[in-house]
Amino acid sequence: MARAIAQRNDLLPVLAETFREHGYEGASLSLIATATGLGKGSLYHFFPGGKAAMVEAVLAEIETWFEAHVFAPLRQADDPAAAIAAMFTTVTDYFRSGRRVCLVGALSLSDARDRFGQALRRYFALWVEALTGALTRVGHPPETTTALAEDIVGGIQGAVVLARALDRPETFERILECLRARSLPQRQAAGAAP
Repeated sequence: MARAIAQRNDLLPVLAETFREHGYEGASLSLIATATGLGKGSLYHFFPGGKAAMVEAVLAEIETWFEAHVFAPLRQADDPAAAIAAMFTTVTDYFRSGRRVCLVGALSLSDARDRFGQALRRYFALWVEALTGALTRVGHPPETTTALAEDIVGGIQGAVVLARALDRPETFERILECLRARSLPQRQAAGAAP
């Protein structure tokens, strides 16, 4: 029996998990129809562009979520150190301590990268840019903050992959704790209690 879906946005969480689990190439329309409980006709009603339109909508939703919960707080916080700490907590929760695939990262590594390249680049660029500003405001030398932000974002992505591959969420948490420590400027780290 087909599920009653009131709005296109109601499908996005199910689609996101389907693409996380099977990838773009592996998520056939039949598999998507089974996951959503909708027939192919209904899926095309909500997404006339087919599977590509579904991924584009999911990526837009992910970017919107990260904008609200990660990027904007990093850019706007009066206390950038607290915003950076909150970023680590937020991504730990979002990626479920490394148990949840980063769809943006997975698509970036797949054959679908070229098809969705603009959205994938924008997501990572927004994250690096927001984190760069917070790292500068917290006291890192401006000439090193972009590289540090790239290291941190790349480290988070790598931690997701490694923790999932090893099936060890504690690995994700340990790596994020190391990255969190790197995000503190030397003068703050030196003044911290042992």
